[in-house]
Amino acid sequence: MKELKALLDGKTTSRALTEACLARVESLDSTLHSFLHVDKSALERASSVDAKSPLAGLPIAVKDVLMVEGMPATCGSKILEGFMPPFTATAVKKLQDAGAIVIGKTNTDEFAMGSSTENSAYITTRNPWNLDRVPGGSSGGSAAAVAAGIVPAALGTDTGGSIRQPASYCGISGIKPTYGRVSRYGLAAYGSSLDSVGVLGRSVDDLVPLFEVMVGKDPLDATTVDAPTSKGERPFAPTLDGIKIGVPAEYFVKGMQAEVEGRVREAIEMMKSLGAEIVPINLLHTEYALPVYYILAPAEASANLARYDGIRYTPRESEKSLQDVYRQTRGKRFGAEVERRIMLGTYALSAGYYDAYYGQAQKVRTLIRRDFEQAFENVDAIAAPIAPTTAFEIGKHGGDPLSMYLEDIFTLPANLAGVPGLALPVGFDNDKMPIGMQLMGAPFSEENLFAIGRAYQGATDWHEMKPNV
Repeated sequence: MKELKALLDGKTTSRALTEACLARVESLDSTLHSFLHVDKSALERASSVDAKSPLAGLPIAVKDVLMVEGMPATCGSKILEGFMPPFTATAVKKLQDAGAIVIGKTNTDEFAMGSSTENSAYITTRNPWNLDRVPGGSSGGSAAAVAAGIVPAALGTDTGGSIRQPASYCGISGIKPTYGRVSRYGLAAYGSSLDSVGVLGRSVDDLVPLFEVMVGKDPLDATTVDAPTSKGERPFAPTLDGIKIGVPAEYFVKGMQAEVEGRVREAIEMMKSLGAEIVPINLLHTEYALPVYYILAPAEASANLARYDGIRYTPRESEKSLQDVYRQTRGKRFGAEVERRIMLGTYALSAGYYDAYYGQAQKVRTLIRRDFEQAFENVDAIAAPIAPTTAFEIGKHGGDPLSMYLEDIFTLPANLAGVPGLALPVGFDNDKMPIGMQLMGAPFSEENLFAIGRAYQGATDWHEMKPNV
């Protein structure tokens, strides 16, 4: 990351970089709408940061489902309007302790439920490559801010593709870590067995320093594991000699945009030319990922969002009775997509339907995970498309939730299996919209994915392309 290198080399200061980021927000965000909150006090923190710290005052943005003490946390929802958390998410706190400067909170689909950032209750974020297109979701604000050069890196979350898909739509890189490798403490939970906190940046080099700081066991999150990184000690090779990359037939489906398939296959050929062995594989239960996800994730959401009831966190819409407080507050302040998923999840968990839906979905999830386990016995990584199309026009899927859900068809399996996924830009379509590819790896193999991604980016320049904003 050139900004971090300049800081560590003493060629710039945290205050100068932070001022530049805030100036970009001022000049661009009235059009892009990538931020929900901008923290002007970031300049004060930038002035006092220790230049010898690992991140040396690097300015970053944080998706507004992660708590940051002293900044609003709305989760893109009216039900948390005005909420100020009294604590900071562990992943953010680790970055702050390492010298990162949080300049603000980025827009998100409400409670991270969406694939376009159109479900935010406040604003619709626009894609820097084409302001009539979506930036993807639910981490669309973070992706747009990075792609537009407002910040060098930003935090996002990925429950079903919400880092990888907006990275693809905005032409940047992103990492969804292995489930449990980065703490979820301080993340407003959507699907607790699926959520991951990760990073978006222009290139793999931009992801690694933040990822290395965030990982590790957290006593405040019992699902975390002690899996430290190599902290940059292992050199990145310019070739992929000895690497086996699997290509699953199930990810190249009828109806996907021809340019997406073409650019991804070209990227795979580039990896082959760098020395990788390309191995055709099958992930046989991929076709069930969409229905399984839309049983399990809403079921977990229906339980997680029960806490937003007008009593503890949120403005209250009624004072009549307890039942009326619940009904009025949740009815008026949850958006349509959140209500839809709560109802789906409640139904799947209800008496008489639990075994038929939730129980069966968990069994198929196990089969999906086993597909990946068997694949990684023979290959080092899996290469696949991220989305079946490039970024679509704002409003295109507004009246058709199922068509919106289909945008995540290639990203859901990694979350169900708990494996890491790295998003890389690999080209453009005929409308000059970015196309991304994902590399998936065995649990805790992020460093291998970074090595493959860095070799690819060393031989291409897609990650250096910038929108004209």
